[in-house]
Amino acid sequence: MRNFVFFNAGGIFLAFCIATASIFIANLDYTKSLHISPLIIGVCFGILLSDLYRKNHSFHKKMEAGIGFSAKRILRLGIILYGFNVSLNDITDVGFVGVLLSLVVVISILIIGFFLGTKVLKLDRDLSILVSAGAAICGAAAILAMESAIKSETYKGVIAVGTVVVFGLIGMFVYPVLYQLGFIPLDFIQEGLYIGITLHEVANVVGAGDAISPECASYALIVKMIRVMLLVPTLIIVPLLLQKFFYDDKPQTRNKLHIPWFAIGFMIVIVLHSIIDFPSVIIESGKLICVLFLTMSMCALGLQTDLKKFISLGGAAFKLAFLLSLILFVGGFILIYSLSLTHII
Repeated sequence: MRNFVFFNAGGIFLAFCIATASIFIANLDYTKSLHISPLIIGVCFGILLSDLYRKNHSFHKKMEAGIGFSAKRILRLGIILYGFNVSLNDITDVGFVGVLLSLVVVISILIIGFFLGTKVLKLDRDLSILVSAGAAICGAAAILAMESAIKSETYKGVIAVGTVVVFGLIGMFVYPVLYQLGFIPLDFIQEGLYIGITLHEVANVVGAGDAISPECASYALIVKMIRVMLLVPTLIIVPLLLQKFFYDDKPQTRNKLHIPWFAIGFMIVIVLHSIIDFPSVIIESGKLICVLFLTMSMCALGLQTDLKKFISLGGAAFKLAFLLSLILFVGGFILIYSLSLTHII
């Protein structure tokens, strides 16, 4: 225990300080109006400080272990606590159609993204998966969780998060404008479903939905939370598929069953949150600690970023993210509009 504190305390405290500043900025009135997540602010702070952090070798050496701990272990605790944001009761509010739409979007974007990334854009396999997971499920949180599950290199996660930041924010502002101009012929509920199945971050969904109507925002958030729930099976299935089909040259790795236990913990918290009437103070505390832990891990990821690698690989990753965002925008509209014509929704 003494050794753990000696080697990790400095880096953990550094991540905590940057995360606290990020959360404070995210809660300022102006930042709140833009619906910018503290996770995004945290990773931006980390990237801005990364060069200074790396150049000071003695400081870097003292902080390295704790920063690594924050990027990996504290991240997993944050993902587990993320379950306090989700309830199985949400499913009943949108019914089978909402679940089916979420399944179709998540599965198709993961498959299409992997194919486009690895075969068309010649991207690294892990980076293709991370960008696809961010677009398909829940943005930065999904990328962080997937990075840990497939044991990807840190800088790839930062690149993937960058794509989520850009295209998520663009979508958050573009969707309401197009709707108000009459280019999206859907009612409030249908538009809510459309936003919920296509935008990246929970904050993006809330921002776009609120700009249209409270009813739209409510349905958008419910469907988005169903996509978040699908993070659990995704975190289990994707690593298993990688082990089975992509580690043939490493039989010892391929044969070793790796289950991301934090995904199971995430699901357990969701179930407990759904069946037990916790006092509001427990739920709100869980959400607050979750935001703190995830922001700390984002700050740590930013500090670990190699800007040269970020710049060299970022172009192709952003192309993939653009294509996936376009597919979500067009494909999601076709799905919702087709269902509206048949009066299913």
